[in-house]
Order: sequence, then structure tokens, then C-alpha cells
Amino acid sequence: MSLLLYAFLAAALFILAYSVYRYATNSTRKLEVAHKRQEFYFYDDPDDVRKNFLITYRGVMFEGEKYVSVAESSFEVVRVVMDPKRTERIEGLGYEDFLYLESEVKQRYSHAQVEWRSPIKQLMQRKKTREAKGSV
Repeated sequence: MSLLLYAFLAAALFILAYSVYRYATNSTRKLEVAHKRQEFYFYDDPDDVRKNFLITYRGVMFEGEKYVSVAESSFEVVRVVMDPKRTERIEGLGYEDFLYLESEVKQRYSHAQVEWRSPIKQLMQRKKTREAKGSV
């Protein structure tokens, strides 16, 4: 009888430890915590190109749509379209912040061209044309 009780306790402890481990390593939970703390976190499944990725940065959630095509000799993500989940939250972010996000996407998808949706698209285009005029 006591052997059966010890086996049951061991199984219960194993299940409890496994549940704590799964909770601690859950990527969705890490994304939510980083979003609340206004930290950077990149949530992505690189093996599934059909799934969009999520980035949280300074309390703003961005979604990136991946588009696959042939790059060199294999299928790669060649275009990423970035969009803030809630545009009213991007207030306070500047050009350098969006360049940082682009560089983080480029680290993971080196063949990808990063595009932004409005209103960020207009900000990026204005800044790039000002830089081009200033370098001439």
C-alpha cells in the first residue's frame, strides 16, 4: 500500500514539475509579459512561414506578415509587411525605433524586404527622402 502511495506522489510531483516547466517556457506568456513591461520580444515560429509573427516593443504590438518566394536557389521569406496592432499606441516612437525593428526582422529573415503599413509608411518615406536630399 505504501509503495503505491509513493508511486502516486512521485507521479504527481513529476506532473507538477512538468506543468511549471511548460508554463515558464511558454512563448505566448513571454510575449504578454514583455508587452506589459514594455520590453522587446520577438514571437515567431520560423518553421511555419504561413504564420505571422508578433513583436512587442515599448508597449506597442506589431504583426508581421511573411511572404515566401524563390530567393537564389530555395524558397525564402522575401517580403515582410509590418503593421501595428493598435495605431494609437505608436505615439512616441520615432524613425530610429522603426529602423531597430527592421534590423531585428532582417536578422531573422535576411532575404526579406521590410515594408510598413500606414501611418508608419509615410514617416519612413519622408525620412528617407529627407536623408536622400541631404546627401546630394
